[in-house]
Amino acid sequence: MLYHAAVTPSGLLRGGWVAAAAVLITVSLAESQVLRVEDEDGVIHYTNNPCDPRYTRLAPGACRPEPGTAPSPAPAFTQEIETTAARYGVDRRLVEAVVQVESGGNPRAVSSKGAQGLMQLMPMRAAALGVADAFDPRANLDGGVRHLRDLLHRYAGNLHFALAAYNAGEDAVRTHGGVPPYRETQEYVRKVLALYTPAAPLPARRAPARPL
Repeated sequence: MLYHAAVTPSGLLRGGWVAAAAVLITVSLAESQVLRVEDEDGVIHYTNNPCDPRYTRLAPGACRPEPGTAPSPAPAFTQEIETTAARYGVDRRLVEAVVQVESGGNPRAVSSKGAQGLMQLMPMRAAALGVADAFDPRANLDGGVRHLRDLLHRYAGNLHFALAAYNAGEDAVRTHGGVPPYRETQEYVRKVLALYTPAAPLPARRAPARPL
């Protein structure tokens, strides 16, 4: 069974009291599936469905897509990832890390903000990239890897900046002169780099970028 609860800064559970959230968490802990994330309004969300990369796991567990979705693990797209990464000159391992953090390898994944598919393309971004069907794994990878390549070029290979722009947009990186102070974006960059590099994440640095 899937669970979700949102606790406001005042301690109230949306739709009930916080005690109900405690029950949810207790039950989910038995299944080793509890995750949490705090949104911009300070509301803390708990769930046992860890498909959204924004969540921080409170106990180990596997991603379970919502009912009606057809999960496909990332290894199912290894060859397509390798081919697409080579086509656009992007490290295959970086693409694999982005896919894992973005969607967990689920080509039917949809975020709370409407991002779709393996590399979680927003509809407007997908249209700009010429991706007619963001749920088509090949088309999604082609558009997502092209976008990632362009960001890497824009920020002179600075992974922190490129990944932050992939997650939060180029305007946010320009406004803040680097990785914006958004918890979601900072966690996103950390998670991708943790998967991409077996050692500690690369130190943050300012790098020359092409004029925005």
